Amino acid sequence: MRFSIVVPMLNEAPGLPRLLAQLCALERQGNQVLIVDGGSGDGSADLAMRAGLRVLSSPPGRVRQMNLGVAHATGDVLLFLHADTLLPEGALITVRRAMQKSGAPWGRFDVVIDGSHFMLRVVARLMNLRSRWTGIATGDQAIFVTREAFDAVGGFPDQPLMEDIELSRRLLQRARPACIGDPVVTSGRRWESRGVWRTVLLMWRLRWAYWRGAPAEQLAQRYR
Repeated sequence: MRFSIVVPMLNEAPGLPRLLAQLCALERQGNQVLIVDGGSGDGSADLAMRAGLRVLSSPPGRVRQMNLGVAHATGDVLLFLHADTLLPEGALITVRRAMQKSGAPWGRFDVVIDGSHFMLRVVARLMNLRSRWTGIATGDQAIFVTREAFDAVGGFPDQPLMEDIELSRRLLQRARPACIGDPVVTSGRRWESRGVWRTVLLMWRLRWAYWRGAPAEQLAQRYR
């Protein structure tokens, strides 16, 4: 089982050193790492290339970037990792064991949100519980999926928001996800910069609207 780790990136220079060190170690273990830059203006791409990692250039947009990465991927299992997120120690060994034990062709990690606001711990716990109950994963949880299953469901849909939700929906028709309790650690800056309560309420509204059939393009405008 060989992994291709796809990392969409846009202006992530301040937090890149720790991520790049982790990715370089994973690449030395025989895994493929593909960083897909969406036009960073802060030197992020140069940092990644100086670290010795392969960097692909893409028009901005997380879906476009991830699907471009997949087009260059050679692994049996794809793992999609946000550029502000770190994997736990031994993550790929854990993924391999979880997939073999459950027989599931896809899954995700629990998540911890790094930040000073006490509500971030609550948000992360609710995200993990909701995901276990519904079988829906978010991009913050480092979704992994076999290449076969990813191709079979058509990959990420070409939409500006909720692409992770839609991919999960399609994969759920094949199997429930393998849920890994060892958490990834993701940055809380999105919540803290916009206001934690405000962001939580906004995301709940957007998810509810999406479940009711609102177009992703319309929701993306509200999110921005």
